[in-house]
Amino acid sequence: MQKSFSDLEYSAKKKLTRRDRFLAEIDSVTPWGKLHKLIEPFYPKVEGAGRPPIGLARMLRMYVAQQCFGLSDEGIEDAIYDSQSIRAFVGIDLGRESAPDATTLLKFRHLLEANGLTRQIFDTINGHLAEKGLMMREGTIVDATLIAAPPSTKNKNGKRDPEMHQSKKGNDWHFGMKAHVGLDAASGLVHTVIGTAGNVADVTQAHALLHGDETAALGDAGYQGVGKRPENIGKSVTWHVAMKRSKRKALPNNKLGRLTEKLEHLKASVRAKVEHPVHVIKNLFRHRKTRYRGLAKNTAQLFTLFAFANLVLAGRRFTINESRNPF
Repeated sequence: MQKSFSDLEYSAKKKLTRRDRFLAEIDSVTPWGKLHKLIEPFYPKVEGAGRPPIGLARMLRMYVAQQCFGLSDEGIEDAIYDSQSIRAFVGIDLGRESAPDATTLLKFRHLLEANGLTRQIFDTINGHLAEKGLMMREGTIVDATLIAAPPSTKNKNGKRDPEMHQSKKGNDWHFGMKAHVGLDAASGLVHTVIGTAGNVADVTQAHALLHGDETAALGDAGYQGVGKRPENIGKSVTWHVAMKRSKRKALPNNKLGRLTEKLEHLKASVRAKVEHPVHVIKNLFRHRKTRYRGLAKNTAQLFTLFAFANLVLAGRRFTINESRNPF
């Protein structure tokens, strides 16, 4: 396809921006072919008269760009018109066509949600990473992170989202949901995601975050007593749970106390890997607040976000298709 003058001017620029490098990284590490094969059976086909559907590849790329930049449906439509790098990633030439509108993207998201495809995207990407040898499946780190929900009651029902709930962290109360995750202890990549209301205790979801092949599992102090719960009795998993802060501060200053402190420090250094995908989700992808009402829609989005967080982390730590680091 012949390039427009704006494309030629853009390709000749002397500096690659962080956005350019980031999108190039996402483009290089994403298994597009596998994702197209997954979604294609559910995607609308050309039937009879009327406007044919926009190509699957273009809609998928628009959806991925939306998730990676934390934009609304209208926001990503505007971003395509504003940003040459996003236009190039999606594959839009404004000299020949207009960008897909927000309603078209809304219908695509509903298609993914209705058919459970975001979870399958998560599984497909993790399968792709496992083929590269990045999922070791020997140990799991479990954790949960709070995601705020809008507390406003300025809607047609005059109520907050009934599926969200208050949760206390430290001395502060937060309204929203929790994303419970299970990570591969070796690579730090997320293999399991569960969305619950904010008041659900972390320890109640621990068993569901295990894939079944691990021999050890680690968690913070919120998982105290996890091995004694009925759903975990009899499992061949050794739990390494952090000591409560009050007990850790009360450790005696003797040889046993110092050894216990070193052990706690070692466990904390392994558990710290959970902060990496959470950092990608909340800081790079800007997902600090739920975008939709209801747990189902927000959990469906979490599958996509953590799938691409895995790709970002894999692209940074390992060489996949000779990709360069985005930052």
